[in-house]
Amino acid sequence: RRCQHRSTAMLDVPFLPFCAFLGTLGLLCVAMVGTWCQHWRGGFSLDGSSRTFNWHPVLMVTGLVVLYGAAALVYRIPNTWSGPKLPWKVLHGGLALGAFVLTVLGLAAVFCFHNSQGTPNMYSLHSWMGLGTVLLFSCQWVAGFGAFLLPWAPAWLRALYKPIHVFFGSTILMLSVASCVSGINEKLFFSLKNGTTAYKLLPAEAVFANTLGLLILIFGVLVVGALARPSWKRPDSDSPDSRQ
Repeated sequence: RRCQHRSTAMLDVPFLPFCAFLGTLGLLCVAMVGTWCQHWRGGFSLDGSSRTFNWHPVLMVTGLVVLYGAAALVYRIPNTWSGPKLPWKVLHGGLALGAFVLTVLGLAAVFCFHNSQGTPNMYSLHSWMGLGTVLLFSCQWVAGFGAFLLPWAPAWLRALYKPIHVFFGSTILMLSVASCVSGINEKLFFSLKNGTTAYKLLPAEAVFANTLGLLILIFGVLVVGALARPSWKRPDSDSPDSRQ
């Protein structure tokens, strides 16, 4: 029993250092996807060319993964465990809304590129998964806004919807990670062929982008792990402050 207690204590990482590490990892993902598009894919533009497409991976990783992950972890901050919940609800909803806005801009970039190049839209598994994730995200935000931020939602409805909201929060994040990773792989397959070193020969761009995909996956897994950790969950309370 003592050995088991010591092992548990060793694994009991404080939340704030973990959160700092996770924030650093998220910023690294954003920096790497920006570097990939700038260094290997030609940079950014709004002229409908491939440089317009480059906004798509940057905005999707930033919004749908990193900023969404930050929104999901708001209620794991110990400062949110006491006092009124309304400011934290606004922060949670605001971060999620910011993630949604970036995601919509990322979709607009890829549709603009496809339409200007005469490329069909929505033909790959990546596109189906990505659009499905965004639609689910929009439903999640609207339902959460109606249930938790508007004052007229009854307490029984909030209690009924809360576990559903939490479940779909983690589900959307993992779908976002899967969409981004599949999109990176799809882009490499399309780009590293004619006139470039083949993908199967693993050029520097492929190594860099695959590393980015692994870091995005690790970020998503760590966020879901933090959401599932019982000691980091906000204690339930029946006080008026927690029900406001």
